[in-house]
Amino acid sequence: MLLVRQIRLPLHLGEAEAKAEAVRRLGLEDGAVLQAEIAKISVDARRGRPLLVYTVALTLADPAREDALAAAGQAALVRPQPFRLRTGTQPMAHRPVVCGLGPAGLFAALVLARGGYRPLVLERGPAMDRRVQAVESFNRTGILDENANIQFGEGGAGTFSDGKLTTRIHDPLCAFVTRTLLEHGAPPDIAVRQKPHVGTDLLRGIIVSIREEICRLGGRVLFDTPLTGLVAAGGRLAGVRTSGGEMPAQALVLAPGHSARDTFLALAAQGLPLAAKPFSVGMRAEHLQSRIEESLYHEAAGHPALPRGEYQLSHHVGGRCVYTFCMCPGGQVVAAASERGRAVTNGMSLHARDGANANAAVVVSVSDRDFDGDPARAIAFQRSLEQAAFAAGGGGYAAPAENVRSFLRGEGRLAFAGLRPTYPRGVRAADLGSLLPAELAGALREGLAAFQRKLPGYTALEAILTGLETRTSSPVRIPRGEDYQCAALPGLYPCGEGAGYAGGIMSAAVDGVRVAASIAARYAPPAG
Repeated sequence: MLLVRQIRLPLHLGEAEAKAEAVRRLGLEDGAVLQAEIAKISVDARRGRPLLVYTVALTLADPAREDALAAAGQAALVRPQPFRLRTGTQPMAHRPVVCGLGPAGLFAALVLARGGYRPLVLERGPAMDRRVQAVESFNRTGILDENANIQFGEGGAGTFSDGKLTTRIHDPLCAFVTRTLLEHGAPPDIAVRQKPHVGTDLLRGIIVSIREEICRLGGRVLFDTPLTGLVAAGGRLAGVRTSGGEMPAQALVLAPGHSARDTFLALAAQGLPLAAKPFSVGMRAEHLQSRIEESLYHEAAGHPALPRGEYQLSHHVGGRCVYTFCMCPGGQVVAAASERGRAVTNGMSLHARDGANANAAVVVSVSDRDFDGDPARAIAFQRSLEQAAFAAGGGGYAAPAENVRSFLRGEGRLAFAGLRPTYPRGVRAADLGSLLPAELAGALREGLAAFQRKLPGYTALEAILTGLETRTSSPVRIPRGEDYQCAALPGLYPCGEGAGYAGGIMSAAVDGVRVAASIAARYAPPAG
């Protein structure tokens, strides 16, 4: 297969014209092409007149001709390699255990199930239907279930997000993850969009479908079953303790998610080594989606060929970086608390992205050096910010908020000028800068001013900040070796975002696949 890149077309032309241009560029005659597909679509809006930029995949009738065209530099030759699981020979007396049913745990369990390992999955929260009910109840009443919320339950934190699949890891296994999502009902455009997303409404059904495949293949999922401890014998993992009792285990995929602070601290108390790692804190910025698209697309804003406008901005302030994260076009700010008396924000959007507002995290980096490498201090820092946000919101998980311009001046004022905040528990005017250390608040102010220069309208009169956002990634890392095992406790496989090895749905899923493949390469499937 050949990839013909950088086919730049005006908005009124489409996929047929892109395919024809790819054939023309290579000088191919009729009958030479067996198949032509769109491999990627992106938007170039840098010069004020947006263009669609296509990559076209061509399969030729003569494979040797593909080699010749690639050698001449006219196209890129791609030979997709299917993912194949290699199984080992070491006996496995017990099923492998997977802790956590977020993207990392879900894909680890799926790969193991497809290999005949019949994994046992522990999930502290409920199955999807009851989890959705719990989140909706919290949004209405403010009564929080600490095990069934935006962070915990089937699908993990990514379930209540934009379902973004954008990643920077460039791992060949991304194709396996995408293909699996398509097999389970994901929209076809995730295979071609530059910034693919599923949407939380569609993602829920996909997650349930993957879980059902795991169970059909002999796996078992235990919902409402937190991991409470580990059992060691002879310097290796021998079992796990759960709220339902103890069970033997030779291999544990530990994928608890970035908010499993109680799990981190409990395992540290048992002697498991943890390290502090960088993460970021800040607020959710909410703008009118129409204003974002006017700033990005100019006169072409609203054209049906263009995707909903989204942005990614960054600015360095001293040794820190202020940047936007998890931008949700046409979405809403969500109440993401998972501990009582602590308020947290996040963002999500549906597949259609048809809401009136855009939102994104505006955050500033903190590092392990800020906490002298102590993971307990990093967790305590997150908790202190969330407690301050809860108090500033007046209780009941309302959130503190103020206009962007007010934040820049430190005024603590909130006025609605054409934009209504979407945070479901309500907002209350507060000085957000006073809730953060002065250095971090100052960096955020400098970053926002820089964003206005890069994207006019970012500090518009109606723009609002809602706080605080503290769960950008895990504050800890569980050290592991090249074989993906924890050196301090062989048999334990730290995995995914919670363990400190991923950031987002795609990279977490890929890490789950790699960890599962490592287990399979060592062990034969358990008998019986």
